[in-house]
Amino acid sequence: MLKEYRTLFPYMKKYASKYSAGLVCLVLVDAMQLLLPQLVRRAVDSIASGTFRIPGILLIALQILVIAASISAGRYFWRLFIHGSSRRIEAELRERLFAHLLGLSGTFFRKNKTGDLMARATNDMGAVRQAAGMGLVAFVDGAFMSTAILAVMFARNPRVALLTVTPLPAITVLIVLFGMSIKKRFRAVQEAYGKLSELVQETLSGIRVIQGFVQERFFGEQFARANEAYKGENMRLVVIFGLFFPLINFLAGLSLAILIFAGGNSVLSGRMSPGELVETASYLEMLIWPMLGAGFTVNILQRGAASLKRINEILDAESDILSPAEPAALADAYPLEARNLSFRYPQANRDALRDVSFTLERGKTLGIIGRTGSGKSTLLKLLPRLEDPPPRTVFLGGTDIRDLDLAALRRALGFVPQETFLFSDSIRANVAYGNPRLDDGRLRAAEEISAIDRDLAAFPAGEDTVVGERGLTLSGGQKQRVSIARAIAADSEILVLDDSLSAVDAETEERILERVMRERAGRTTVIVSHRVSALRNADKILVLEDGGLVQSGTHEELMAQADGIYAEIARLQAYESGRA
Repeated sequence: MLKEYRTLFPYMKKYASKYSAGLVCLVLVDAMQLLLPQLVRRAVDSIASGTFRIPGILLIALQILVIAASISAGRYFWRLFIHGSSRRIEAELRERLFAHLLGLSGTFFRKNKTGDLMARATNDMGAVRQAAGMGLVAFVDGAFMSTAILAVMFARNPRVALLTVTPLPAITVLIVLFGMSIKKRFRAVQEAYGKLSELVQETLSGIRVIQGFVQERFFGEQFARANEAYKGENMRLVVIFGLFFPLINFLAGLSLAILIFAGGNSVLSGRMSPGELVETASYLEMLIWPMLGAGFTVNILQRGAASLKRINEILDAESDILSPAEPAALADAYPLEARNLSFRYPQANRDALRDVSFTLERGKTLGIIGRTGSGKSTLLKLLPRLEDPPPRTVFLGGTDIRDLDLAALRRALGFVPQETFLFSDSIRANVAYGNPRLDDGRLRAAEEISAIDRDLAAFPAGEDTVVGERGLTLSGGQKQRVSIARAIAADSEILVLDDSLSAVDAETEERILERVMRERAGRTTVIVSHRVSALRNADKILVLEDGGLVQSGTHEELMAQADGIYAEIARLQAYESGRA
C-alpha cells in the first residue's frame, strides 16, 4: 500500500509546515480531551465524599468550559491546516493528471475509455483527498489517544485496566483481516463506477443517433445492467462494513461490562474511588473511538491506495510520441517529403500504408484521393505525428520530423481533421482557438474564406453564439466551415484538409477552396477529398489504393489514364452528378 502513496510524498513535503501546524493542533486537542475525565473524577469524588462546596464545583465546571472552548478552537485550526492541505493536494494532483493526459498519444486513448478516465480524475481524486486529510488525522489521533489513554488507565489501576482492555487486541486482528478485503472490493467499486461513467458519457454524446434509431430502451437496459453491477460491488463492500463495525461495537461493549464488574468490585473493596471508576469509564469510551477510528483509518487508506493505483496507472503511462531530447531547429518547412513510407497500426494484421513517396515544394497544392480505407487519413495523421511514422520516412525542410520539436512541428501544420470537433464555446472562441491573439479583422477574413460568415446572421448572437457540446447546435457543414476558419486563423505554413468539406455541397466546396488557395498563395496546402472536383486545380494528386500509391500526377495527366482509378472515380462522380 505504501508503494502507491509515493505519488503524494512530494506534495506532503511541499505542505509540511501546514501539516505540522495541523498535527500540533490535533495533539493539543487530544491532550486537552484527556484532562476532562480527570476533572470529572475530582468532581465525582468531591460529591461522593460529602465534603464538596459549590464554589469548588463551579471552578471545575469553569475549567471544563475553558478546555471545551480550547478544544473547539484547536479543532478549527487542525481542520484548516490539514483539510486545507489535502484540498490543495487534490487540486494539484488533478492538474498534473490532466496535463499528463494532454501529452499522451492516441495509442493510450484507444486503450482507455473516456468515462473511466473521468472517474479517475473525479471519484478517485476524492478518495485520495480523504486519505491525505482525514486518513492522516484518524491515524495520528488514534495512535496518540490509544497510547495516552492506556498509559493513564494502567497508571491508575493496572489490574482493572488489564482486564478491561483484554478484548481490544481482537479489534487489531479484525482490522488487518478486513483491511485486505476492503482494498480489493473498493477497487472493484471504482472500476464499476468507471464503466458506468463511460456508458453515460457515450450515451449522452450519441443521444441524437440513439433517438433517431429508437434505441432508448436498449441503452436504458444497458444502463440498468451497469448500474446494477455498480450497486452489487457497493453492496459487497457494505457487507464488509456491516460485519466490521458491529463486531467492534460488541468488543467495546464487552470491555465496558468487564470494567463495571471489575471496577465495581474495586470500588467496594476500596481499591478505587467512585471518581476513578467514572474516569476509567470515560477513558474507555474515549478509547473506543481510536479503535473504531483504526477501522475508519484502514478504510480510508485502503480506498486511497486503490484510487492512487488507478491514478498512478495514468501517471506512469508514457507517450510513445515525444519530442527528442535535443530537437533540430525547423529552419524551413519546405519541402514536405515522404520517402518509402510504410505504417501499420498496433495489433493490425496488415499495413495501412505501403511504400508511399512524394515531395511537395513551397506554394504547391497536393491532392490526395482514394477509396474508403485506402490510407488517406492515416497519411495525414503521420505528418503532425498524431501517429508516429517510422524513422527516416517523413521530412520537413530536409529534417526527419521525428527529430523536430513536437510543438514546432504541429505549429507548422494547420490540421483540419476528418471528424470535426468544436468546443462548447462561442463561434468566435472556436475560430480563435489556434491563434489567441487573433484580431477582429483577421477573424472576419477567416470566417469569410470558410463561408461561415453567411450563416452568422441566422445565429441568435452571431459569432458570439455558443455552439454547444461538440458543436451540437450546428449542422455538419457549419461545423466543418468553422473548423476550416479555425485552421485559416492559425496561419500555419502548411494547411492540411482531411476531407473537411464532405458535408457541404460541391458548389460551396469549390468556392471555399478557391478562397483558401487565394489566401494561401505562396504557401502549401494538402487536400484529401473523395470528390475529383475538389482536387482539379491541385499541382499534384496522389491516388491511394489499399495503402499503396498507385497513381500520381496532375488532374489532366490522371484523366488521360483511362483505365486508372482516378479516371474511374471521376466517371462515377460525373454519372452521379448527371443523375442528380
